[in-house]
Amino acid sequence: MQMRRSAVSVASHIAEGHGRLTDAELRKSLGAARGSLYEFETQNELACDMGFIDRESSQQLLGVATETAKMINGLLGVLEP
Repeated sequence: MQMRRSAVSVASHIAEGHGRLTDAELRKSLGAARGSLYEFETQNELACDMGFIDRESSQQLLGVATETAKMINGLLGVLEP
């Protein structure tokens, strides 16, 4: 449940930031999305360590999270003052 919540939070922060009127507000929302993504990565690792998901599924999720982080960081780089 927590993994789902943090994954939804990533997308929600990005959508919210997209609707804001300034680059500063978008950067803030992207930062929050990145924080939620790190939360997701931590929950993924814990779920795997506790046997809730298998290592292969965990690695696939981590790959998607890594690609998402690259996109967020790229957007943040473009928006830097």
